[in-house]
Amino acid sequence: MPLHVITANRLTDGAVIWQGSGSGWTARFAEASAIADAGLLAARLEDAKRLEAAGRVIGVYEIEVEGTGSEFTPLRLRERIRAAGPTVAFG
Repeated sequence: MPLHVITANRLTDGAVIWQGSGSGWTARFAEASAIADAGLLAARLEDAKRLEAAGRVIGVYEIEVEGTGSEFTPLRLRERIRAAGPTVAFG
């Protein structure tokens, strides 16, 4: 099974966030937790969707990544852009 990372947006400011270890969230892609097990992915995605239903995050979905260890990269261009941060200055 390919590696996956769960992502969403924070409701307070719209920032891209990534699910880290456990059920915690981080704004840094490098701290995201890559998941290789289909059962674990389904369980963590379900937990994230419950947070979305409770109004804590929005736009939960999983993305496919490639790499080894803690070094991985999103496969799709859209997700590489989201992982790198905004493409224009904010504020």
